[in-house]
Amino acid sequence: MESGPAIFAGAVFALFGGALLAWTVTRVRRREPVAHGVNRVASATLAGVVSLLALGLGAYCLTRL
Repeated sequence: MESGPAIFAGAVFALFGGALLAWTVTRVRRREPVAHGVNRVASATLAGVVSLLALGLGAYCLTRL
C-alpha cells in the first residue's frame, strides 16, 4: 500500500532531474544562457546540481520500495 506514493514520487523526481539535466546540457553546448541575467557558469552549475539532486532523490525513493 505504501509503495504507490514512493513509485510516483520517485518517477516525478527522476523525470524532472533528467529533463533539467538534458535541458542544461543542451543550453551549454549551444553556448546559450541557462538563465537570463545571471552568470553562465553559475547558472549552469546550479542547474546541474539541482538536476543531480533530483535524480538522486528519485533513485532514493525508488530503492525504498
